[in-house]
Amino acid sequence: MDLSGKTALVTGAGQGIGKGCALELARAGADLVINDRPGSDVLENTADEIRETGRSCTAIEADVFSRAGCEGLLKQAVEVAGRIDILVSNPAFSRREAFLEYDPEVFEQTIAGTLTSGFNMSQLVARQMVAQGGGGKIVFMSSVQAGLPTALCGPYSAAKAGLNQLMMSIAVELTPHLINVNAIEPGWIDTPGEHRTFSDEDIEAEGRKLPWGRLGLPEDIGKAAVFLCSDSADYITGSILPVDGCFRFKQGCLDQLIPLRDAE
Repeated sequence: MDLSGKTALVTGAGQGIGKGCALELARAGADLVINDRPGSDVLENTADEIRETGRSCTAIEADVFSRAGCEGLLKQAVEVAGRIDILVSNPAFSRREAFLEYDPEVFEQTIAGTLTSGFNMSQLVARQMVAQGGGGKIVFMSSVQAGLPTALCGPYSAAKAGLNQLMMSIAVELTPHLINVNAIEPGWIDTPGEHRTFSDEDIEAEGRKLPWGRLGLPEDIGKAAVFLCSDSADYITGSILPVDGCFRFKQGCLDQLIPLRDAE
């Protein structure tokens, strides 16, 4: 899947899923503008890795949790690249906490960082795509938790469910401009954030219990993003693509298939 001649903007690209998407887009031929929060100590390292693929990359620190931050990021991105053909919108904020004790301010921050930021960045980039012409690709990073009630994650799940509905509405409105709008739902992905929550031993042990025998990797998500941003997906819009190694249906897999796999 060849993305040569395209410029992609990826938010939250310093590490984890955002980094995986940026690297895979670069490997497919796209030039990159990548973003992470102000003061990020990993963003420039990611930019260097992208440049090693032979593609150009500009790293821009900006707070995409705010409208002003999104506006500033887009302005700088267009100044550098001239146009934006692809947006991978990957902002999110999550704190695990019981509903009865959940801090209302953290709830508001979760909605702002996961749903509102997705609206702001996509609206601004879509306006740019319409103005420059030639269509475009927008991919939102959602989560399987949008449809799976999960203890301690109510606000995050609600924000991702709202993001899915927002994506579908945007897709409908942007069809006259031939801008494809889709979402990816990662399952349990092996990211630095997970290692801050769980030990390496716990992640390895729990990964073995999953249907695919491991946690997903950022590049698994990146490869799905490349597909949705390529010409191969030109007739796909308003869709939600789970990339989860059957995580959503793990109980049925565990009951019926894991013993067969382990016997092989």
